Amino acid sequence: MLKKLTVVAAGAFLALTMSLEMGAATAHAAKVDCDAVMSELNSGKKATEVATDLKISKSSVYRCKKKAAKAAASPAASPAP
Repeated sequence: MLKKLTVVAAGAFLALTMSLEMGAATAHAAKVDCDAVMSELNSGKKATEVATDLKISKSSVYRCKKKAAKAAASPAASPAP
């Protein structure tokens, strides 16, 4: 009986530890400077190189690229006649 209780307690502790660790991994990092990202991309660098140089993820690079494309396509970005 004591052995079974020890295994259950250890399993619960492991589950708690894993859930806390997963929660820390999903925390948001500092804001990404999309202007710097776009500057690097416009200079000819690839997304992987930009991510490495700026110490951000490739998905952050693609997010900035998508944001810039959306801003360029918006009516506010086009010049007035």
